[in-house]
Amino acid sequence: MLCPSNKFALKLNQYYVERVIPRKNSIYKAIREVSKVVTEVLHEVEAQEPRFISSLNETNDRFEGLTVKSQTEFEVVLYLNQMGVFNFVDDGTIPGCAVLKLSDGRKRSMSLWVEFITASGYLSARKIRSRFQALVAQSCEKCPCRSYVQLLTDTSEVRLRIRDKFIVHIVPAFRCAGLWPRSASHWPYSSTQFSIWPSPNQVNNVKNEGFNILSKESIYMKDKQASSEGDAWIMSFTEAEDHLLQNGTRRKCLSILKTLRDRNFDATPVTNYVLKSLILYECEKHPNEHEWSDEQTLGDRLNGILLQLISCLQCRKCPHYFLPSVDLFKGKSVQSLDCAAKQCWQLTREMLINSQCLDKL
Repeated sequence: MLCPSNKFALKLNQYYVERVIPRKNSIYKAIREVSKVVTEVLHEVEAQEPRFISSLNETNDRFEGLTVKSQTEFEVVLYLNQMGVFNFVDDGTIPGCAVLKLSDGRKRSMSLWVEFITASGYLSARKIRSRFQALVAQSCEKCPCRSYVQLLTDTSEVRLRIRDKFIVHIVPAFRCAGLWPRSASHWPYSSTQFSIWPSPNQVNNVKNEGFNILSKESIYMKDKQASSEGDAWIMSFTEAEDHLLQNGTRRKCLSILKTLRDRNFDATPVTNYVLKSLILYECEKHPNEHEWSDEQTLGDRLNGILLQLISCLQCRKCPHYFLPSVDLFKGKSVQSLDCAAKQCWQLTREMLINSQCLDKL
């Protein structure tokens, strides 16, 4: 338990007001700036190729499909149309990935994406990504913002550098609504008939909402030789995760952890996604809503998550919440993991013994 709890709870609320909210406001300004540029680029893409239609829309001050990776890095999902003629195949060949294969009896000509279908009948994520990158390259030369936007060419993915301040990754994707992958069939981990978290209603909503598949490079494909590996799509559960973190202080907990990470860790393998995943595991350990009700309980949850983070860093493995065969630390150097573990321990120790520590963290 963080100590003394009452005093720490007051300091935690003060930290949220003085450190976390300004960080959130700064990121929100950055989002508005980059979303305007991305919209202009995608408008040019659509003019060249109407199948790539921008899905970056603002709803209730939030941009659908935009994810914050860091204060200067963002990801925008570009939802594509018409996946219906394909079967979703999740056979576990590549952790965290699946393929789209033409349904029995369906012809390539029935698909909007006919030229990206391989001889074996798979819709190639790699081919779509390559075509999209070529379109964005042309758009960056034509769009009104061309003087301050640059396409980075060190990867097969579409990454834009904007005003030399921000990196935006634009990812072609399909929605898989009403589906749930075999790789995540173990979730929820316990019977939900009498479960508090996730409740049966939450589970139903999450599975009905489904997930996304993204055309991205996977660390698990890095050393693969077969070109067919590049045809696979990466599974993403961003909306499901956000839905599960809706109530209590869960989202507040994530915002505080991101701020602590930014201010107390050097270049680190501890990404926003790692922190979000650890909160979901903490929700499993503490399923009651009263355990996520206020700043006093929030202090204990932060402590538990930081200790779990230290354990993951020392074990050099952090399992994906929905896809435990996927290691979120895959490809990270041992040196970076050990360095982050030391910094995380220093932070946790300070929070355990010094109720005034948040004044300087």
